[in-house]
Amino acid sequence: MKAIMVMFDSLNRRMLPPYGADWTHTPNFARLAERTATFDNAYAGSMPCMPARRELHTGRHNFLHRSWGPLEPFDDSVPEILGRHGVHTHLASDHPHYWEDGGATYHTRYTTWENFRGQEGDPWKGQVADPKIPADLKETRWRPVYRQDWVNRQHMATEDRHPQTLTFDAGAEFIRTNAAADRWFVQIETFDPHEPFFSHQRYKDLYPHAYDGPHFDWPDYKRVAETDDEVAHARYEYAALLSMCDRSLGRVLDLMDDLELWDDTLLIVNTDHGFLLGEHGWWAKGVMPWYNELVHLPLFVWDPRQPDAAGQRRASLVQTIDLAPTLLEYFGIPATACPDMQGRPLDGVLADDTPVREAGLFGMFGGHVNVTDGRYVYMRACADDTNAPLYEHTLMPTHMRGRFTPEELAGLQLAEPFPFTKGVRTIRVPGRSMINPAAFGTLLFDLAADPGQQAPLVDDAAELRMAGLLTDLLRATDAPDDQYQRLGLPRHGPVTHAHLLVRAQRESAQAALRPLPPPDDFPAGVRYSVRTPIHVLTADPAAAEILRRHIPGLTDSENLQFTSTFSLIGLAALPAARLSVRQLRAVAAELAALDGVTP
Repeated sequence: MKAIMVMFDSLNRRMLPPYGADWTHTPNFARLAERTATFDNAYAGSMPCMPARRELHTGRHNFLHRSWGPLEPFDDSVPEILGRHGVHTHLASDHPHYWEDGGATYHTRYTTWENFRGQEGDPWKGQVADPKIPADLKETRWRPVYRQDWVNRQHMATEDRHPQTLTFDAGAEFIRTNAAADRWFVQIETFDPHEPFFSHQRYKDLYPHAYDGPHFDWPDYKRVAETDDEVAHARYEYAALLSMCDRSLGRVLDLMDDLELWDDTLLIVNTDHGFLLGEHGWWAKGVMPWYNELVHLPLFVWDPRQPDAAGQRRASLVQTIDLAPTLLEYFGIPATACPDMQGRPLDGVLADDTPVREAGLFGMFGGHVNVTDGRYVYMRACADDTNAPLYEHTLMPTHMRGRFTPEELAGLQLAEPFPFTKGVRTIRVPGRSMINPAAFGTLLFDLAADPGQQAPLVDDAAELRMAGLLTDLLRATDAPDDQYQRLGLPRHGPVTHAHLLVRAQRESAQAALRPLPPPDDFPAGVRYSVRTPIHVLTADPAAAEILRRHIPGLTDSENLQFTSTFSLIGLAALPAARLSVRQLRAVAAELAALDGVTP
């Protein structure tokens, strides 16, 4: 028995032919669906990147207890468990977060592993002189990771040097070397099509379009503040990288054909989450509610023991946490080897679509806590604007790219053990979140009537049922007491009408969901507009005075070090916007008047 996992990052379900896309060039995903079962109700769980990978290892949700971080000392790791049961596990990946402080315990759980450098500003090649960077729509150009990415791109000028290609080269080598052997698992994992959408010309040529604007293949995490042409261009850049991913997938399918691996090899093709490409008026992920474009995932599985599932669809609700127990079951390892798993093996779903759960839990630390039953999606915000209490529970105090600071740890406490920490107490420290979900309010969607999640419902009966499902899942996940307080849900006892939030938070939710007007909706002068970088405006005394009057504090030096590369509309597009549309219109009108333009 052998197993292959091909994992992509930020793979959008809606861009693939098996899920209805008719304009992307991805023939190998179509070919994949002919050989596997295609899952129509696969959902994410803990997000984003490393929390999702912690679920892949442990088979349980982690976002209620911990933000982005490593595997914990009490965590079970399925690759490690496989190794203890005589299965050689191998990781080939270009995912840069594995080798940062917040991910450094994952790759060493495999028997062998190899990594390839250069993705998304990976601190790879050392160059003191600044690289040549084209005019770009990216607002956060001041971040070191942006400069480093342009250094790295110089070293992958041809497709054979791209880290995705090298990752699949390594995965293919492992498969060829070990095709005749038994009991192995290889995880071929590429960071693509995660941003930046860097691919090579032959893939861009698949999507010809007229565009003469600035370079744009790396959207910021914010509201859309670009023109329709710019948004379309970014989508084509994503599609080009997706087509490169498709070619890499085809290499694995070719190997399975050539080496006759379909008879004895499990194949899983999956992702961690999606990516917003302008839908709902947003770019990226994590700074807005977790819409279905982000959490309703593509998933394809071939199990040689279930050949009749090839080419079939499966409707049962499944999640990322189900992949770990699926691997254990496939290799005949009892579930007792990983007793804290919440996931369920997918063999029954593959056989006859036997359900494994009534509802699925998903979210990100400190954000909305969400539940779906496959029809309704309920996004529970915090009960009040404080988004508190919120605590990290960890024995590995690191963030994505750094350690917890002494200030963060100064008030640490030891928490009592959770059922899954194997009797071990954790450090409890105040947590922080990327966004405050109070800005968006609690949301309820009926996917049958509103698949695009454009019209949030106010339905007390439906909310009561979904809030009950959510509370049941909180309890099943051993959520800490602070999460019940933060969300305004009962730690014990039934959920009642007194716990409902949709109606009470309706006004703030409606305001937050309004998209930002496009740039050409604002007055523009000859010299200045809402797209003028702030550092250009502050260099002109008259323009700087307009900023001081309308946006107090913006021109202070401590703020300019972070905002100077932003345009005015880019600043307004930030999730925690410091600039309202009303302010933006007033500033734009006065800037235009400097050139004698009357709004």
